[in-house]
Amino acid sequence: MEIKILKDEKNELDIEVGSLTIAEVLRVYLNKQGAKLAAWKRDHPTESPILHIEGDNPKKLLKGAIAALEKEIDNAVDEFKKLK
Repeated sequence: MEIKILKDEKNELDIEVGSLTIAEVLRVYLNKQGAKLAAWKRDHPTESPILHIEGDNPKKLLKGAIAALEKEIDNAVDEFKKLK
C-alpha cells in the first residue's frame, strides 16, 4: 500500500493512507502509543483518508504503532496455527 506524506513538521504529520481500515487501526494504535492526537478525516467517500498525528516525534510514534500492530498480527497468526 502506498502512503503519501502531505505534511511533515516537528510535532505534526499528515499522511494519506489508501485504506480507511488501515487509517482507523493506526489511529487506535497511535493513541495507545501516546500520541497527543491521532485522527483521520475523509472529505468524500471516494477519496483516501488523511491520518493526522500530533506528538513529540510523530514519525517515531507511527513506526512504533506499526511495530506493535505487526507484533499483534504475528501473535494472532501463531495462535491460529496452534488450532490445527
